[in-house]
Amino acid sequence: MSSTVNIWKLTMTAMLSAIAFVLMFLEFSIPVMPPFIKMDVSELPALLGAFSMGPVSGVMICLIKNLLHLLMSTTGGVGELSNFLLGACFVLPAGILYQQKKSKKRAIFGAAFGSLLMALASIGSNYYVVYPFYYNFMSEEAVLQAYQLIVPGVKNILECLVIFNAPFTLVKGLICVIATMFIYKPLSPFLKGNYRNR
Repeated sequence: MSSTVNIWKLTMTAMLSAIAFVLMFLEFSIPVMPPFIKMDVSELPALLGAFSMGPVSGVMICLIKNLLHLLMSTTGGVGELSNFLLGACFVLPAGILYQQKKSKKRAIFGAAFGSLLMALASIGSNYYVVYPFYYNFMSEEAVLQAYQLIVPGVKNILECLVIFNAPFTLVKGLICVIATMFIYKPLSPFLKGNYRNR
């Protein structure tokens, strides 16, 4: 790999990381989730990076955006750690599977598989890492009650994570997948630096 290509990859990784960092702030609540759970599409630039420059670049974008967010963190790094791990679960398999066979069908399959993996990982990440930290500020009972306002029948936090958070995370990933399918092809020459050779 030439030094020019290396510099281009570093430049694009940095640019996509900055975009992902900004997208972390464009979060919003949705009615079917407790108010402390927000939707954002900050994994979208990482998925674009994984497809255009490889899975390592995708993971690096997830890492850099969270390191930047750590500078203004209110979670002591716990939220950023979880976000990074889930983002890596999403973009790493997507990038690996696409790199093995570069086709639209393979890209969709890889990203959908990554979305599912991220959703499953969110259960353990929230149960063992994120929520225990939040219990320092909001009791477990109060968190459970926030879910029960939506579905009164839920009995414990683990059940809430399976019923609410995992599907929410899956949908979040699939939104990024759908967006990528529309914008990847027109952006691909720029992301890969091929436009310079035209």
